[in-house]
Amino acid sequence: MTIFFSNPAVALAQTTDIPAIKDLLNKTYRGDASRQGWTTEADLIAGETRADEQMIGEVLGKEGSVILCYRTDNEQLIGCVNLQKHAQRIYLGMFSVSPELQGGGIGKQLLKAAEEYASQVGCSSIYMHVISLRSELVAWYIRHGYTDTGKRIPFEEDGLTGKHLRKLEFMMLEKPLLTP
Repeated sequence: MTIFFSNPAVALAQTTDIPAIKDLLNKTYRGDASRQGWTTEADLIAGETRADEQMIGEVLGKEGSVILCYRTDNEQLIGCVNLQKHAQRIYLGMFSVSPELQGGGIGKQLLKAAEEYASQVGCSSIYMHVISLRSELVAWYIRHGYTDTGKRIPFEEDGLTGKHLRKLEFMMLEKPLLTP
């Protein structure tokens, strides 16, 4: 199946993109570099690692899983999102925009591309898990059509992605998609 995106800056990731995806995820969510943007988790989770190459390779290799990459005209990776098909729904994760470019519309364009992908593979909704303490991020998703399902999931430490500085949980957000 060929997937089409209305934005030519968006394309499906290849395994050769794994190192750049790792670097983008880590600088977006962890450490001092992430503080340039508003999506940082540095005040909630200590450490510099959000993902490593093995984790990203496993995600990319999982059946029904893709990563969308958003690139500049000179091919620099500045945004990404992982989409995993589960029956008629898409799970959205690893959503990342380079911290210094946040607030410029790239995230909105990646969300649109995620919806295009989900529609093309026959899904009726997109859902995600967001750290419940991230009120600004939750509000951003709600402005983009997502709603709180009321489901909560404990966020357990995994030994890779950093020491939690507080007790954390995920909230599940979901957005129904218009079907053609």
